[in-house]
Amino acid sequence: MLRRTFALLAGTLALAACNVSPAPRSGDGPRLAPGRDALSTIAPAGRGVVLLAPLTGANAERGRALANAAQLALSPPGSPPLDVRDTQGTPQGAAAAARAALAAGAGMIIGPLTAAETAAVAPEAQAAGVPVLAFTNDATQARPGVWTLGLTPGQQVRRLVAAATGQGKARFAAVLPETEFGRAMANALDDTVRSAGLSPADIRFHSGTTASINTTMRDVAAYSSRRGPIDAQIRQARAARTAEGRRRAAELARTPIPAPPIDALLLADMGERLGTIASLLPYYDLDAPAVRVLGPALWAAPVARAGADINGAWFAAPDPDARAAFDAQYQAQYGTPAPGLADFAFDAASIARVLAFEGGYSTMLLARPEGFAGVNGVLALQPDGTVRRGLALFEIRRGGPVIIEPAPDMAGTPGL
Repeated sequence: MLRRTFALLAGTLALAACNVSPAPRSGDGPRLAPGRDALSTIAPAGRGVVLLAPLTGANAERGRALANAAQLALSPPGSPPLDVRDTQGTPQGAAAAARAALAAGAGMIIGPLTAAETAAVAPEAQAAGVPVLAFTNDATQARPGVWTLGLTPGQQVRRLVAAATGQGKARFAAVLPETEFGRAMANALDDTVRSAGLSPADIRFHSGTTASINTTMRDVAAYSSRRGPIDAQIRQARAARTAEGRRRAAELARTPIPAPPIDALLLADMGERLGTIASLLPYYDLDAPAVRVLGPALWAAPVARAGADINGAWFAAPDPDARAAFDAQYQAQYGTPAPGLADFAFDAASIARVLAFEGGYSTMLLARPEGFAGVNGVLALQPDGTVRRGLALFEIRRGGPVIIEPAPDMAGTPGL
């Protein structure tokens, strides 16, 4: 049973703790140098950390929370200085803030908030050789030197596919809305199954209408080809208009149809549309145990799955209880609960602090193979700007989502 609301559903990431340290190597804990407390023995880098946040405009309240969280992460003695720059919540403002920060000698940029702002900041930072830890979950903004810290479809789907294949599932399909999010989930599934050496996934989209959903579900289940031959035999038996024909037709009607051609189905809808899909799962033989239903972390919110019977379905997300330490720290410092988006700034600033004590903000240190360990599991920045995350696996049951596999705590774990 979950005891907390998933803060990540507001577009957040729950990887918060008092320290973000390199992921532990076997036997020596989360240290930067074997046998020593690296934070007290390695001189910090001289260049400061810049937070790009919307301090004015529609997202000003969020920007202030980001600044609070970043300052909290950099409060320990000896941490690098924090320079907070206002992006005004626009790409133009973000680019101008980045140029000013770089001219002032920024060593690392954390933020900005949105994908559009990140796209504007990236060229400025790349030209200066300064790394960026952006808060967007738009993986298309990832590139060498620019990492996207948001919880992405790719991270979720990798975890789900690894868990499903661990149960022997190998034939993946998807029924997704024809939306930007649906397309992102589709791309993630296609990339993941191909990387795993599995057969290409059967990915289909619906327009949102009941008729479109029904047709798409019927097609992905190959229902006509599975049921069609039996129906043809039933019609033929009835056409004989004999007692034997009627008996034969009745017998055929009770004949189980062949199993569907898939054993794992990825969905991304919520609310009423998810309810429509859920009602069709048993009709087209796409329910458990033959088919494992998979979905997005957004299903953690009761409102997202209200009215939909998807018990037994899985989703991947951070463990919400893992955020408790950060919540308590933020509450004690600022007197208010930590907004969800504050996690991003706290995590990014914590990583900057660790690397400053190690000697600098190089790409090699940021993309270290062992990653960084937080209370939710490992966070591994890849050289291409993508981010791998250790996510817990949840199963939806009548009482709510339940963790059935904890988040992995080492880089290289399947599904990371």
